[in-house]
Amino acid sequence: MTVRGESAEHQWVDDHAGPVVRPYAVTRGRARPVTGTFDLISLVTATRADVSAEIGLGPEHVAIVGLCQRMQSVAEIAAHLDLPVGTIRVLLGDLVARNLVQVREPRTSAGLPDNSVFEAVINGLRAL
Repeated sequence: MTVRGESAEHQWVDDHAGPVVRPYAVTRGRARPVTGTFDLISLVTATRADVSAEIGLGPEHVAIVGLCQRMQSVAEIAAHLDLPVGTIRVLLGDLVARNLVQVREPRTSAGLPDNSVFEAVINGLRAL
């Protein structure tokens, strides 16, 4: 229903709440990516320059590929697109499954002690 004098674009934005379309609509109700578990500092790079002709991609997918022409972290992508990180992870899973982006996970340091060492330090500090 269109209110007279109101543009079609204006219908989808609420002055106080922002966009009316929720993030779950962007991901088609999915809460988990089809592939991958993306850390906030995982680095994402596009494998192609133009994906606008790809069938089944939404504008958010295309925006991610555009942003990732230069390497971006998952957190940066979320900030640039003003979407929750969980939504970005789902969209990245779609793009990885289509080989449109590559994701480099952060290195884990083999030299770090396990959690039991940290727990012992915390318990020692509490005992003081």
